[in-house]
Amino acid sequence: MRRTDRLFDLILLLRDGRLHKAEDLAERLEVSVRTIYRDMDTLQLSGVPVAGERGLGYMMTAPITLPPLNLTLPELEALHLGMAVVGEAADPELQEAARTLSAKIDAVLPEDRSAPQTGWGFAVYPFADAAQGFRFMPQIRSAIRSRQKLQIAYAKPNAPVTERVIRPLQMEYWGRVWTATCWCELRDDFRAFRVDRIRSLKVLAELFVEEQGKSLADYLEQVDAKPWPTSAAP
Repeated sequence: MRRTDRLFDLILLLRDGRLHKAEDLAERLEVSVRTIYRDMDTLQLSGVPVAGERGLGYMMTAPITLPPLNLTLPELEALHLGMAVVGEAADPELQEAARTLSAKIDAVLPEDRSAPQTGWGFAVYPFADAAQGFRFMPQIRSAIRSRQKLQIAYAKPNAPVTERVIRPLQMEYWGRVWTATCWCELRDDFRAFRVDRIRSLKVLAELFVEEQGKSLADYLEQVDAKPWPTSAAP
């Protein structure tokens, strides 16, 4: 069972408002007691209203749930943008609410997104960093649909800004940060660019057609063949 599925099952078990011992939960979910302890720590840090401690048991204190939602990428982008804006608000209570809401969303996102096994660690990044990239997302999405090349100025930490011509293929969400998977003409290879590190963007008149070795299907084939082929420096 995936960890996200197990966390969801734990929430369902705790919704009855009763006290549940870690041993009973572990037996029900067929995992170790230590795993239950870690999962409970994750739920509590994510803002789920769970009270209790090791050795005593756990219970849901103020369950507030929503029915399952199937979000499109534009809907998820809109939600993410709203959290980024609220996360920079002056109201400390709203800032904390934005952080906990983001953690809950991160906890239930699918895990099969071809992320590197070591993890990106994006969830600890401030909302201000994530919000910087939203101004370019409409152009990138449009260019993906129309197969239009883009010219970007891309800034990596402790490195000079580089000019790239890219063929945008798809966008992916990694927990507060979006990336654009592209064919980079400078590197002559696939690259995943963090959208918040794009400093300028120009839509070029030149269109691109699918070429063998440069398409989204080729990229996905590489992902299936070996872990995270775009981990090389952008």
